[in-house]
Amino acid sequence: MNELLEAARDVQSAAHVPYSEYPVGAALETADGEVFVGCNLENANYSNSLHAEEVAVAEAVKNGHRDFARLAVSSGRRDGVTPCGMCRQTLSEFCDGDLVVLCDEGEDEEPSEYTLGGLLPNTITEEMLE
Repeated sequence: MNELLEAARDVQSAAHVPYSEYPVGAALETADGEVFVGCNLENANYSNSLHAEEVAVAEAVKNGHRDFARLAVSSGRRDGVTPCGMCRQTLSEFCDGDLVVLCDEGEDEEPSEYTLGGLLPNTITEEMLE
């Protein structure tokens, strides 16, 4: 199996999901091959919850990385979950539209593969704000 997808699956065990019981893990690979993982962290005030993709991006950026190649996302249900709209926008702040996004479809299935630009066309960019 894809090592990046396996890292996304493994980090789910650290998720804090007492409300949804829907653990999500994300693994973000830098252009130089380093991998940063994140899991969802729910809060009783749902708007303060952190999504797995956001946590992975924050960890990578905190460690000085700004050039990314691939992202793998997996839920405990292995249901092909894709990054939500908010996570797509966060990813677009740091990643090009050609970022490969792998979504876990289960043990016996190949992951679905998208690009960030395909998932979020016409994203809001820094240039739009100038």
